[in-house]
Amino acid sequence: MVIDETDRSRSKSTKRIYKAHKQKDKATGGYVNGQTIVLLLLVTDIVTIPVGFIFYQPDPALSAWNKEEARLKDAGVSKKNRPPKPMRNPDYPTKLELALQLLSDFAKNHSEIKVTAILADALYGKGEFMDEASSMFEGIQTISQLHKNQNIFYKGKKKSLEDYFNVTNLGVQTFIIVRGGEEIHVTMSCARLKVDAHDKKRFVIALKYEGEEEYRYLVATDMGWRGIDIARAYTLRWLVEVFFEDWKLYEGWGREARQFDEEGSVRGLILSLLLDFALLLHPEQTARLENKLPAYTVGSLQRLAQVESLLDFIKSILQDENPAKKLKELAKLVKNVFKLIPSSKHMVGRDLGRLQPTPALQYKM
Repeated sequence: MVIDETDRSRSKSTKRIYKAHKQKDKATGGYVNGQTIVLLLLVTDIVTIPVGFIFYQPDPALSAWNKEEARLKDAGVSKKNRPPKPMRNPDYPTKLELALQLLSDFAKNHSEIKVTAILADALYGKGEFMDEASSMFEGIQTISQLHKNQNIFYKGKKKSLEDYFNVTNLGVQTFIIVRGGEEIHVTMSCARLKVDAHDKKRFVIALKYEGEEEYRYLVATDMGWRGIDIARAYTLRWLVEVFFEDWKLYEGWGREARQFDEEGSVRGLILSLLLDFALLLHPEQTARLENKLPAYTVGSLQRLAQVESLLDFIKSILQDENPAKKLKELAKLVKNVFKLIPSSKHMVGRDLGRLQPTPALQYKM
């Protein structure tokens, strides 16, 4: 199981779009309004499919407090003169709480499926989350990441991860298989250490790919696994990024947000996820899966389905008793459905303005 979240920017005016909120725009560095989805992805030895989602929205009161707190700090206001942090509103659960809810729902509704590992990025690397997630499934391994400045205990002394793995426990050259395919060389070191923030022992791995200067630090709950197996399992987390790319580019999520409120947002999202399942049932894809061959990409399947649809369209015209009449009817229907929209990029039909000097102002030159 892979847990992750993704944002989808919306228009500036989002009064009726469900749980839209202010987000950091990674592309521009500014802010946009958008929605955030926490998603649960199931990775099997045949297919990778979405199995749960939920909308996230930050607590408005806490967001306002954080903004004011930063402003007052910059202004040099002492802590005793700054407003206290408000209690979190239970109507706005955190991403970690939502992820646990998704895992709990899956465990209850699909108890026949044996889950071997839960994978998540550093946001979910908190001890409470990892313990609770592990308790939902029998014999489960939960893998996440720690930050380099987090502390561990070694021989009774507290050290940062960066200090321990760069001084005390140096990495060795080895290789791992990435997502069941390519074999790559890495620098890796492992240790079973007490993590200060988790207040218990964890399996901690320092991992560095070729060309990287700094380690990334994996943390796992089940210390009975080999370090190489934990590192290899964590490479599967990348599959959720591929899913997000397909979901947004080819499967329609977020392109049309015409339906309002929670029901409207949920409808559009479910339809886009159902398309992901439908493409798995395409005859060409099914044949690949049944013969244990690499599956086709969503983009190529979508293009194939569009061409097949066009061929069926032409076939229906040719088989009609009056093909010319049928074609005219369909052409009229196409024009009614696919409306052309005026572009704001071109200035035709609009006034460019007066783009020349004014004689009375020549003395200013």
